[in-house]
Amino acid sequence: MNRLLFLIDEVSTWVGKAFSWCILLLTFVVCYEVVSRYVFGAPTSWAYDTSYILYGSLFMMCGAYLLSRNGHVRGDFLYRTWKPRTQAGIDLLLYVTCFVPAALTLIYSGYGFAKMSWIMNEHSSFTPDGPPIYPFKTLIPVAGALLLLQGIAEMARCMICLRTGAWPQRLHDVEELEQIMLQQHAIQDDADRFAHEHAETSGGLR
Repeated sequence: MNRLLFLIDEVSTWVGKAFSWCILLLTFVVCYEVVSRYVFGAPTSWAYDTSYILYGSLFMMCGAYLLSRNGHVRGDFLYRTWKPRTQAGIDLLLYVTCFVPAALTLIYSGYGFAKMSWIMNEHSSFTPDGPPIYPFKTLIPVAGALLLLQGIAEMARCMICLRTGAWPQRLHDVEELEQIMLQQHAIQDDADRFAHEHAETSGGLR
């Protein structure tokens, strides 16, 4: 089960990290527009469309990645005081009653928006020759599907916690543990090397 959960985490992580490059492109576009508009007095016709497409893509496609990292905002001042089983029970209830219907709605409605956009060959109306936005709208149901997939993994974690009384590991927990182990091995290697050198030096002095 953990292997399957880690696989879903890896999919969300790969997608999130791939789309995180949008923030670098967005920074470049905004800086270019500011300099072009206020220094050279020549505003671009494409910066606005590019900005909201990049930001929207980043926002939608990194949602599952953030969920896999357990990074979404919650009332931690209450949540952290509960026992793991209580946390898991509340989480599972909210996933079933709120999260899953929202993700299914996003998939269903997003598919309709994307389909109509492709049929219309829809372009942005903010500029005279705006870019096509049907690829952007296609990301809506894709983001919903990724969220639903990661949500299923989170519900499985809730059920495991309800059964065992402890939260199962997440992918980033495993990654962090591996880093700690590597650091410990490096420290031990340095200590062994120092001890060996010290022993050789002491033997030479005798």
